[in-house]
Amino acid sequence: MSELTLQDERNAASVRLERALVALGIVALIAAPFFVYPIFIMKMLCFALFACAFNLLLGYTGLLSFGHATFFGGAAYFCAYAVKAWGWPPEAGILLGMGGAAVLGLVMGFFAIRRQGIYFAMITLALAQMFYFFCVQAPFTEGEDGIQGVPRGTLFGILDLNVAMNMYYVVLAIFLIGVFAIWRIVNSPFGMILRSIRENENRAISLGYSVGRYKLAAFVMSAALAGLAGATKAIVFQFATLTDVTWQMSGEVILMNLLGGIGTMAGPAVGAGLVVGLENTLATSGFPVTIATGLIFMICVLIFRRGIVGELYARWLAPAEGGEGGKG
Repeated sequence: MSELTLQDERNAASVRLERALVALGIVALIAAPFFVYPIFIMKMLCFALFACAFNLLLGYTGLLSFGHATFFGGAAYFCAYAVKAWGWPPEAGILLGMGGAAVLGLVMGFFAIRRQGIYFAMITLALAQMFYFFCVQAPFTEGEDGIQGVPRGTLFGILDLNVAMNMYYVVLAIFLIGVFAIWRIVNSPFGMILRSIRENENRAISLGYSVGRYKLAAFVMSAALAGLAGATKAIVFQFATLTDVTWQMSGEVILMNLLGGIGTMAGPAVGAGLVVGLENTLATSGFPVTIATGLIFMICVLIFRRGIVGELYARWLAPAEGGEGGKG
């Protein structure tokens, strides 16, 4: 009985610490634009949301996709074109991008979930490359030049997004809403079923769950949230280019998750911050960013096998769970 009490106390302490860290992080993000270049933080937040959306599929469902750039970049194109060519307000453009990414996720997921493991990953990669070549040829994407000069406009006809601070806090709000949505999905009964599929798919099938439908639902949700990040990025930087739909972008979001910690809430955001920070720091140094990222990745694999946040969580935040914190 005493051991159970001690375990409950440790779990309660872990929850309190996590909540304190979340509150501290939100306060830091609110104050950040007064000390750091706002555009840099906005870029970091967009990629952090993208990484968290990918983690919903990989970390909590166990599905490795090599085609998530399709949703991120596709949403950027949809949003940019609607805002620039049709004169839509930014909120409508972002919703269109998110909806378009969800439709792409539904189509891609319908074919991909029929296979498992490496076959699933290869199907997503193949479909993503098809979409990339579509973007190269489609007239509305303007080819290699991309859609440039996208107006930020006015949010709900009230908030001028051309003001950097206004834009920053809108991006921060979108990021927090997106992460909260992921947290609610993960901690819902639906999320528990996704975890059971990740841990033992055959057992989930034996319990009567329609595994294919749950996988497809998770794929679409992940795609929609990745689209939310991509559409927001298009408004922030006022352009959409082929860079966002390349297979390298899909590989980059996988790297962000591996560095931060797969299956953790904060890990993908930390990994995204690390990768974006490296790219920004080394952009003018002349030192190849890919080499620096590769070195850091090797160090993390050797020292932090669960990722940075996953390893810290397993060692300090969840001692009662026997080191399985990186899975939750």
